[in-house]
Amino acid sequence: MMKKHLNELVVRLTKEQPVECARPEKTAEALKESIDRDYVHVMFKKTGTELGIQLDRRFCKFEDADFKNSKGKVYLVGGLTLNYDKVRCIAEVDLTTCEGKGYLEPLSDEDYKVMIEQSDK
Repeated sequence: MMKKHLNELVVRLTKEQPVECARPEKTAEALKESIDRDYVHVMFKKTGTELGIQLDRRFCKFEDADFKNSKGKVYLVGGLTLNYDKVRCIAEVDLTTCEGKGYLEPLSDEDYKVMIEQSDK
């Protein structure tokens, strides 16, 4: 059962908005290294909120990614706890700019547990 009152920041981040992947640097190569570690930082530009997400590879898409030439897009999905709320972060990022759009989706404790167990494999 979902909690009735989500944190105010979490609620704001459930609306699709501009994001970027700029850590450790804003390059496709750095993003690929983060993806290879299954841990990516996604910055929500409107609020300045940077989140470290544990990727859930069951839902990520990398078919359109050409990391070598910094072209194409990646579709990142992963989980985290933000201000005590368990959420899934969904972001589509263009490798040319390392920017795109993203949002959060609140998760039940059960869905979160399944996602984190998947990412530990």
